[in-house]
This record gives sequence, C-alpha cells and structure tokens, in this order.
Amino acid sequence: MPKVTLSINGRPYDVTCDPGQEQHVMTLGRDIDERVGKLAESVGQVGDNRLLLMAALIISDELETTRASANDAARRAGEAESGRAAEQVERTARRIDAIAARLEAP
Repeated sequence: MPKVTLSINGRPYDVTCDPGQEQHVMTLGRDIDERVGKLAESVGQVGDNRLLLMAALIISDELETTRASANDAARRAGEAESGRAAEQVERTARRIDAIAARLEAP
C-alpha cells in the first residue's frame, strides 16, 4: 500500500492509503493542517491531541450540517415530485372522464 507523509501542525504523520489515493489523502491532510493551524492561532498550542480533537469536532459538525441540509433538500424535492405526480394523475383522470363522457353520449 502506498504511504504518504502528512504534516499537521509541523509534525509528520505517515499514512497508508489505497493505490491512486495519494493525492487525495495529501489534499485532505493539507485541509486538516490548515484547520489545526487556525485553531492553534485562536486557542494556542494546547497539544497536538487536543488540537486534532477540536479539528475533528469541527469537521464532524460541518458534516452533520451538510447531511441535514442534504436530507432537507431531498425531502423538499420529494414533496415537489409528489405534487407533480398528483397533478399528472389529476390531468389523466380528467382526460379519462372526458373520453368516458364522449363514449356515453348518444
């Protein structure tokens, strides 16, 4: 398995990944390093473990917010689709009624 070295808060971390994922893992590592760096600026050097935990909590919060937003968007899309389906059924029913009326007419 390929191995990449990530630098987080000035410390190297060796990480293995699937073949072909090296660049992606390095991009993720740069994002984490940036987040940890911003935390260190705001709260100080409170230790790597604590900074990494705080960064993980922030990322988890962002993920939860994104999931909630995606679920809300999917729900709204489903409601809109249901409304369109109901309208289509209503139009079809009117056409069937019109055809039936013509067939019943003398």
